[in-house]
Amino acid sequence: MSVLEQNSRRKMMLGQDGNSLTTLLIINIVAFVLLNFVKIVYLLTDDTEAVFTVQVLNWFTLPANPATLATRPWTLLTYMFTHYNIWLLISNLLWLWCFGYILQDLAGNKKLIPIYLYGGFAGGIFFMLTISAFPGLRANIANIAPMMGAGPATVALAVATTAISPKYKIFPLINGGIPLWVLSAIFVLIHFTTSGISHPGFAAADVAGGLMGFVFVWQMQKGNDWSDWMINLTKWIEDLFNPEKKHRKKVEKQRLFYKPTKQPFQKTPHVTQQRIDELLDKINQKGYNFLSDEEKDFLKKASKEEF
Repeated sequence: MSVLEQNSRRKMMLGQDGNSLTTLLIINIVAFVLLNFVKIVYLLTDDTEAVFTVQVLNWFTLPANPATLATRPWTLLTYMFTHYNIWLLISNLLWLWCFGYILQDLAGNKKLIPIYLYGGFAGGIFFMLTISAFPGLRANIANIAPMMGAGPATVALAVATTAISPKYKIFPLINGGIPLWVLSAIFVLIHFTTSGISHPGFAAADVAGGLMGFVFVWQMQKGNDWSDWMINLTKWIEDLFNPEKKHRKKVEKQRLFYKPTKQPFQKTPHVTQQRIDELLDKINQKGYNFLSDEEKDFLKKASKEEF
């Protein structure tokens, strides 16, 4: 890969507008702060932590009982952003930042939130199915703690990122770099030994999240992008509140660099700054791997020319 290609991967900074990774981190942190603030208010008014759990926390966590879920269907979404323990929050967000940052480089910024949500939904559904499938678990369903946290969603991101490029190198200064699959194996080992094996339902949720991440990438590589409807829905909502900034489909015009009206010896400027900017934007949104061979060759040629 040329120097220009490496530099063309505009890694999004955490503070950059539209950064999906920043959005996920902020939502998780804000939810944690608000829940603990409300908990402190409860404790200051002489209520117990158990009262806070029943009256507040349980309305955001995913219950083990399907009957309870039927009255709180939104918890299938809110649980994956709900953290009550500070160490669980820190652990999940560190891994989320790690794999999310690499995924932005490989597949673009817009794939991050869809994979996170797909993994969270799959984990929540299989958590419920696992408990319902085993009579022993059903009989003890009242004593099963509700599920919370970004665990399944983070596993989905880890597996998806690894599936895209398992040989992606991290820490290049250490003996030429460590393959991404090694980091993923360490993550899975730590995650399952600390949380996954505590209950079959939680373990099933993590496995389901990982499988969803793999299937998402598998379908994406076949040309079926499961994130399209989410992206289009987001644009539609933005258009409702910002009608003056409606999204328009960009029609990519074919550019012919050879002009037969000119003399053969006249040099036609194949490399243009406009074309480079278009490719940089494409890399930022979709990732370098989604460039065509012609576009990759163009970047190689551009790296050898001066503008």
